[in-house]
Amino acid sequence: MSTRTLTYAEAAAGALERAMRADASIVALGEDLGRGGVFGQYRGLQQAFGPERVIDTPISEANIMGAAVGMALAGLRPVVEMRVIDFALCAMDEIVNQAAKNRFMFGGQGRVPLVARLPIGIWSASAAQHSQSLEAWFAHLPGLVVVTPATPQDNAGLLTSALASGDPVMYLEHKELWAERGEVDETLAVPLGKAATLRQGNDLTLVTWSRGVGPSLAALQHEALRGVGVDLIDLRTLWPWDQAAVHASAARTGRLLVVHEAVQVAGFGAEIAAHAAEATGCRVARLGAPRIPVGYAPALEAESRLSPEKIALAARRLLDRR
Repeated sequence: MSTRTLTYAEAAAGALERAMRADASIVALGEDLGRGGVFGQYRGLQQAFGPERVIDTPISEANIMGAAVGMALAGLRPVVEMRVIDFALCAMDEIVNQAAKNRFMFGGQGRVPLVARLPIGIWSASAAQHSQSLEAWFAHLPGLVVVTPATPQDNAGLLTSALASGDPVMYLEHKELWAERGEVDETLAVPLGKAATLRQGNDLTLVTWSRGVGPSLAALQHEALRGVGVDLIDLRTLWPWDQAAVHASAARTGRLLVVHEAVQVAGFGAEIAAHAAEATGCRVARLGAPRIPVGYAPALEAESRLSPEKIALAARRLLDRR
């Protein structure tokens, strides 16, 4: 195995470049792609493939997504750039009523094999309209695949698998992970629907995804969890999600904590907790953001952020529950 140290953004750009070289039907469209994208996730691609395959569009999310759905139905495999998930709200009709439903409503005659890149999460000092985590919205919709890579390796491997999928994929990279560095095996395709167990233990199952992974790993070193064996699972894909891995761990430990940056109320953590409790009888708890818009002031923004201390104390409360 040969690996390179890459950023989260570089890993994704490399995966897309390799896929475009292998498959002439893959095109990318969105705002600012010619200059490499807002976060550098398309750097060099327009120079390599030309403006006919890496397309700069007007500022109209509904137009971008609608064009991509049409391209997909006509036989192309578009990669749609929405800049941030907050802007994708202008394209929800095309996602919900066209991309997600087409295969079902037309008996499989039409397929929409697009990958929509919708960066999620808190973006420092960017306030409420640029810091949302809306993954539960898309997991709720039949017909969509939902992917949430947490590391450079997974951003390369999961994007490779997403590009090979025949269904519309909501590909949710985190806005504050772009500069994160890690070892990447560029030949590795990470399968959709397969979680990664990052730590093993017998006292507590901790399930998270996306930027929840870093603070969760750090929480294991907190004094509140000294001597506690934690099974830490990164779901990687929210739909399909790895029910077998979560259930097996929760059945063994008897306790499940689900951690996510999204608002806790009606977040996807509730689905995981309910499903695991029904299947295994384990005790469950959730940790997410309060039901408030993300604040601009640092103190307000911190209320919505995950931290190792918040995670460790939530785990401790679950462990101490009788």
